[in-house]
Amino acid sequence: MSALGRPRLHLRETGSTNAVARELAATGAPHGTLVTTGHQTAGRGRQGRAWIAPPGRALLCSLVVRDPDPLLALRGGLAVADVAGADARVKWPNDVLLDGRKLAGVLAEGRPQEGWAVLGIGLNVAVDPATLPPELRDRAATLNRSPADLPRTLKELVDALQRRLAEPPATVAEELGRRDALLGRPVTWAGGSGSGAGIDADGRLLVDTGAARVALDAGEVHLG
Repeated sequence: MSALGRPRLHLRETGSTNAVARELAATGAPHGTLVTTGHQTAGRGRQGRAWIAPPGRALLCSLVVRDPDPLLALRGGLAVADVAGADARVKWPNDVLLDGRKLAGVLAEGRPQEGWAVLGIGLNVAVDPATLPPELRDRAATLNRSPADLPRTLKELVDALQRRLAEPPATVAEELGRRDALLGRPVTWAGGSGSGAGIDADGRLLVDTGAARVALDAGEVHLG
């Protein structure tokens, strides 16, 4: 497989790096193609939520991945956690937390039947939470780096992604066990509640309900 980050398309401003990367992937862009931007005007998270980041202070990027597996978003979360340090945790299915606050969001989407996906990552590198909308200030985390550190941080992230995408599923599941923000914590979802019991090699969240252990393969969970 080719090295990640080549070719790279950098846009001063765009609606969504994932949207651009999807267009490139659908027209034959090779594995590892990277789209970056200084400012997103229509960044998205899961379930259509907006991803808000001040211009020039966050990493906003999307990677074309050929032959992805079901663990793609979680592999991306682990790579972000590698950059953030030992205290970072991966919250299934697509967030990275630092001190319980959201540091990054990961969005994997694509066409598995055509053998491709794009992995979008928004990582708060030099964001000052005090400048965010009031509803986000107490929920956002940052690496607390300088805007000048964005290129270095991007290289760290791409290197971490190179490692994580190459790992066998069992290794990814084991690493997630060390970084699992929900392990042993009370969680709720649309279908019930229980206690986080790990993430399996297929990327499903395991939950102990008291009566049984269930595996969630989609949806949203909440702590508490």
